[in-house]
Amino acid sequence: MAQQTKKKPADEDAEGPSGLDDLRQELNRYLSGATQGWIDKAGDVITDLTDRLHDMAEGEGGLAEAGSRVLRGENPVKALMSQKVKDTKDSVVGKVKDTFSGGGGGGKGKGSTIKATNIVEFLDVGVPVRTAYDHWTQFEEFSSFTKGVRSVSQNDETESDWNVKVGPSSRSWKATIQEQVPDERIVWTSEGAKGSTHGAVSFHELGPNLTRILVVVEYFPAGFFEKTGNLWRAQGRRLRLDLKHFGRYVTLGVEEEVEGWRGEIRDGEVVRTHEEGLEDDEREDDEYEEEDEDEDEDGEDAQEEDDWDEDEEVEDEDEDENERDDV
Repeated sequence: MAQQTKKKPADEDAEGPSGLDDLRQELNRYLSGATQGWIDKAGDVITDLTDRLHDMAEGEGGLAEAGSRVLRGENPVKALMSQKVKDTKDSVVGKVKDTFSGGGGGGKGKGSTIKATNIVEFLDVGVPVRTAYDHWTQFEEFSSFTKGVRSVSQNDETESDWNVKVGPSSRSWKATIQEQVPDERIVWTSEGAKGSTHGAVSFHELGPNLTRILVVVEYFPAGFFEKTGNLWRAQGRRLRLDLKHFGRYVTLGVEEEVEGWRGEIRDGEVVRTHEEGLEDDEREDDEYEEEDEDEDEDGEDAQEEDDWDEDEEVEDEDEDENERDDV
């Protein structure tokens, strides 16, 4: 009776699962569920990251570029670091631009007025006024003795094209003479893609062979490089050096006299041609020569009168002496 209760049917051992099998099955189900959960969570994270990167790529700012680079397969850390450096650089450049343009809205609005630079330089040269002025009117020769002027092409009496050196690059200007009076002054304006100027040069006689040249320029920079140079007053130093080169050239480097442009310009229009100016100069020279001759003749006449007076005085003295001797 006892032995019958201890024995289990053979078919029950074959068909019924044991406790170890149940444990194994439960463990497999748990691991399967957990793995699937991890996969789902990882997928959600990747999907969310992808959506964010796409949003950044379609938007604006530094993160957009970084996200786009990551989507193209670049290392995320490297992409973010390099983009950070670029953003910092752009920020600095932007602040510099705002400073130069007056600030506010990247140069838009009322704060975008351009600040002018006023340059005043003078030089004394040991030549007559006419010599200094005549050489200054030879614009196309400037490139032969200055460092800043590369070439000048004179179109007519009032307009000329200038190619000048600004740092390592070249800039082109179109200059227009507004006023020009021989041996006195030249007033001009110039326009270029990178700035404009309004200037005047005047000539002052300090002596028969000594002239003072005064240059006044109002400079309005337009390009980023020009505004940077404007901050360090590079244009003023360039003008000062080239003015000294002109003084050296006109004092020591010129062997022959030149015929400068002797016409006259008022309000941008020629009111007296070069030929008319030469005729006026010749007429003035003739008048000066006639005045000199008259002064010489007057001097000779005065000298003759003085000599005649002296002779009369001598004769009077001789007569007085003879009268005393008779007495």
